[in-house]
Amino acid sequence: MNRPLLQNRKTLLFMLAIGNTIAFTTWQVLLNNFVVERAAFTGEEIGILQSLREIPGFLAFTAILVMIFIRQQTFAILALITLGIGTAITAFYPDALWLYFTTIVMSIGFHYLETLHNSLSLQWLSIHEAPRVLGQLLSIRAICNLIVLGTIYLYFLFFTANYFLIYMLAGSAAIIIAFICWTVFPHFEDRVEQKKTLFLRREYWLYYLLTFLAGARRQIFVVFAAFLMVEKFEFPIANLVLLTLVNAVLTFWFAPKIGALISFIGERRALTIEYVGLIIIFVSYAFVKTIEVAIALYLLDHLFFAMAIAIKTYFQKIADPSHIAATSSISFTINHIAAVILPAVLGFLWVIDHGAVFLVGAGIAAGSLALTQLIPDKPEQGYETRWVQWPVNSRGSQIPE
Repeated sequence: MNRPLLQNRKTLLFMLAIGNTIAFTTWQVLLNNFVVERAAFTGEEIGILQSLREIPGFLAFTAILVMIFIRQQTFAILALITLGIGTAITAFYPDALWLYFTTIVMSIGFHYLETLHNSLSLQWLSIHEAPRVLGQLLSIRAICNLIVLGTIYLYFLFFTANYFLIYMLAGSAAIIIAFICWTVFPHFEDRVEQKKTLFLRREYWLYYLLTFLAGARRQIFVVFAAFLMVEKFEFPIANLVLLTLVNAVLTFWFAPKIGALISFIGERRALTIEYVGLIIIFVSYAFVKTIEVAIALYLLDHLFFAMAIAIKTYFQKIADPSHIAATSSISFTINHIAAVILPAVLGFLWVIDHGAVFLVGAGIAAGSLALTQLIPDKPEQGYETRWVQWPVNSRGSQIPE
């Protein structure tokens, strides 16, 4: 193998992303069919399981406490192993309590790995290369999604479902990748020692709010967009899988280009494009009449996820480098506050009027759009928002953007 490639921090980030995607995508895409066919789940059991799945995301801030004892790189690899184990043992017993247990194990690994991957990415990548590489990471995840979903789709065309085998293979693949990361890559020293305490900083208030609203917007898409297509237009499961495959292809193609676009036009303009687009998409969801338009909205909505890179790169530019690990942990919890609250609340609203759910989404996007205008053209430490006075140079005069 190419030794310089194995000395590259970016290669390790790609490996962790691949392992994460293989395990979690497999777990997610098979879950509903498995629990209904083999464990006789009703809405009550699946609701409990999905709530349990979100708890580790809400508790992601505890990652910084574990980092007191374990280095971030080691912790990330252990999280991938935990995700792999939780996935591999999912189909051992078709029993509700067992599935609740394995879901928690899987979710602990997944959410800790997501938190640490984000933290390491912002620490290891320079400000100039971060948008491009984060776009490439999204592209890698998309191609892994494409391979996993395509393989599962072809498998079900020719064979009877063997959930035990599929879950074991996916979980084992993640564990093998984790051991490669453990044994082949050197331990990369932290460039800046990270603070190992929990804190909220007043300077990061805009980042916190944008993160919270991004989590709320994501929940509306993940929970209700596909549900709309199935309930209102009776979209079959095979077509929904194919639509997901198309999403993966589009993300693979566009994500690196979106990363380059963010580098070129800056975070404020990129996020402005995203949120204006989302307002149009959510309002259109509320009044959509045809399946063709719903499919187009679904594909466009998914593509806009890649624009969320700009929130991460904005934080990277304004953050004290020693705050990245702790703030990544806290921000992941902030992002998941909406995941715990919104689905249940909007579920009641859905029964009354499904269009109103998407109008709430449009309102969230409008709030994000307003907040985005406070991002400076060139954000940096000491100049986190446009409300802050211009930085002052050594001669005592203000530095223009």
